[in-house]
Amino acid sequence: MPLNERQIRLCDENRSDYSGLRAVVVNCSLKKQAEQSHTRLLLSVAEEIMSRNGVSVEHIHAAGHQIAYGVYPDMTEHGWERDDWPTLWEKIRQADILIVGTPIWLGEESSVCRIVIERLYAMSGMLNDRGQSLFYGKVGGVVVTGNEDGVKHCAMSVLYALQHLGYVIPPQADCGWIGEAGPGPSYGDELDNGPAGFDNEFTQRNATIMTWNLMHLARMLKELGGIPNHGNDREAWKAGCRFDYENPEHRA
Repeated sequence: MPLNERQIRLCDENRSDYSGLRAVVVNCSLKKQAEQSHTRLLLSVAEEIMSRNGVSVEHIHAAGHQIAYGVYPDMTEHGWERDDWPTLWEKIRQADILIVGTPIWLGEESSVCRIVIERLYAMSGMLNDRGQSLFYGKVGGVVVTGNEDGVKHCAMSVLYALQHLGYVIPPQADCGWIGEAGPGPSYGDELDNGPAGFDNEFTQRNATIMTWNLMHLARMLKELGGIPNHGNDREAWKAGCRFDYENPEHRA
């Protein structure tokens, strides 16, 4: 969706350099086709702000891939005939910024979102050259949409998972939109006065702040070379023990 005047002005007035940063946006809509997703519309606000500021952005529509259930890096080694996760993981691994988008169903994030989080968890035993989780030095945020209550609850759940894995969560790293309680329009549905949610000040403000905070912190971490490993080197903590990410005890 197009940015509003304030969002465009912030991009035009920016003098900071975010080129070299990479972002992956994972849409956990239950819809098979990305173009039908209401969550995609709100995610596109963050994507457009990042793109306008030199961040390389890639969008993954999770339901368009066959992501196997499980908590191992490659589930074809555990009985599944096909698993697209290893290919998707390479994109996420290389990104400085991860934004997870999810709709709300029965007050919770989508089932697709939980699968993505579980597969991220499957990688949490993999370490960088400092003995830290590979997620260290990266930042995470979440976008939530729906027409029932639960934005903050879903954000709490997803952001907890991301920080536990090793992502750094900046201030106000979530945004969302919900319509009136009960059945009603979803984000972007056409109403008499325009698409639902597009002019919602709270949603657009939080989407903007979230995106800029993600870019600010990602750039700071990259310039600093990540997080110092004093006290968080897992290999030093388990002296004499080789890490095996297939072993659940070695995961975050």
